[in-house]
Amino acid sequence: MTHLIIVWAGVAAMMTVPVIMATASPYLAYRNTAYIFGGFAGIFGLAFFFIQPLLAAGFLPGPGVLKQRRWHRFVGTAIVACVLLHLAGLYLTSAADTLDALLLVAPTPFSVYGVIALWGILLTTLLVMFRRRWGLRYSAWRLVHNGLALVVVVATVIHALLIQGAMEGFTKWILCLAALASTAGTLLVYWGKPLFSRKTAGHSTDDS
Repeated sequence: MTHLIIVWAGVAAMMTVPVIMATASPYLAYRNTAYIFGGFAGIFGLAFFFIQPLLAAGFLPGPGVLKQRRWHRFVGTAIVACVLLHLAGLYLTSAADTLDALLLVAPTPFSVYGVIALWGILLTTLLVMFRRRWGLRYSAWRLVHNGLALVVVVATVIHALLIQGAMEGFTKWILCLAALASTAGTLLVYWGKPLFSRKTAGHSTDDS
């Protein structure tokens, strides 16, 4: 029980402290309401990227794997909503700048990574919605889904680190590293297990 409380308290702190610190940013005094809402939608989306792979793998203590995977789907929907709100807030603040970013002609380097993450999330959403209609095997779908997840998280982290905005520097770095670690760790387990199993099977065959 103590282990469960400590782990979930750590997860909650990792996700909420950067958001709370951002509310105290002096940058907010110079931004309009749409920009602030859009910015915080992006921060929440980044926080969700930390827990999303852990739920998919069922790594968190307490709830069973099936329940965590249901939560994974809910969090995925929340991430899509955050992205749409983030984009809407930026568009309402400056439609021209947002369109330049989407067309990859903006002078700011961070916008390129934001667009890469956006397209990755869009493709992931389409894969989730139309997997059965497209006749994708689960193994192939999962491989593509995980590959897109890695691209999205890496692009989002670079996007966030390049922006000088409301997020406090230290907590932003910690959250970004945590999101990368949870994603990479989950994928290593997913991709490493079959390789390890094949090697073990090969050694057993040789021994026999």
